[in-house]
Amino acid sequence: MSIPLSSIIAGTMNWGVWGKHFNTREMEQLILQYLEEGVTTFDHADIYGGYTTEASFGKAWSALKLPREQVQFISKCGIKYPSEARAYNLKHYDYSKEYILWSVEQSLKNLQTDYLDVLLLHRPSPLMQPEVIADAVTELKISGKIVNFGLSNFTPSQIELIRRHTAVTFNQIQFSATHLEPMLDGTLDYMQHHSIKPMAWNPLGTVFRVETPQTLRLRSLLERLTAKYQVTSELLLLQWIVRHPALILPVIGTTNLERIRQLNQLNQFELELEDWFAIWIESQGNKVP
Repeated sequence: MSIPLSSIIAGTMNWGVWGKHFNTREMEQLILQYLEEGVTTFDHADIYGGYTTEASFGKAWSALKLPREQVQFISKCGIKYPSEARAYNLKHYDYSKEYILWSVEQSLKNLQTDYLDVLLLHRPSPLMQPEVIADAVTELKISGKIVNFGLSNFTPSQIELIRRHTAVTFNQIQFSATHLEPMLDGTLDYMQHHSIKPMAWNPLGTVFRVETPQTLRLRSLLERLTAKYQVTSELLLLQWIVRHPALILPVIGTTNLERIRQLNQLNQFELELEDWFAIWIESQGNKVP
């Protein structure tokens, strides 16, 4: 059974040397701001910051001396990423039992916690062996080092391969108004059918990052909708995601304190049906069939 996560998840990828280079005090402030807005789930991966961000976060978390049960920690493993901390020759994947167990131990040490609420396999590997993965997951659950297990960036057929051997509770996917594929290729349907909770990374997509015919159409529509709903374009895009019946949990990467403060508005409005479809139509550039 799925453990309760907050309806929005704070993504930490950019908190460290891969982004903002926050110090301990700045991370403490960011954690507290998210908690104040009801965001209690923090998404990590062992590779973030070249294997440094989990430890930086853990130092800040430990300094706050807050109850562990007040938050939920997600982490991912399986990618071997060349960095100063790991002398790999190239980026590749490893889902051996030994590496999964070792990776979790490292994440627990770095985050300064006794358990992960959710462990995800970061990306599928052609060489992964479901029985081996299931054996590692079983051992981690029995020892209390993880509570729930899930996947990240896995297709329905890849999920099915794993879930034949162990329960899969979550799958973190790329989904946004500019990346519609999971809604159209059966991925979200499959997860709904099997009670697998979706998380969506990069939920704002490329709307504000690039200028393409698609993003220009969406920006024009969002300008009209912000006037109608009196909320930001970012909140409209998040509301478009959470309106989906799969009950998707957006993983947001913002470190802007004002934007974090605005998150409590997300549950105070709902996109009207035609407005939801208008975003889909402008993304595709044509009417629905």
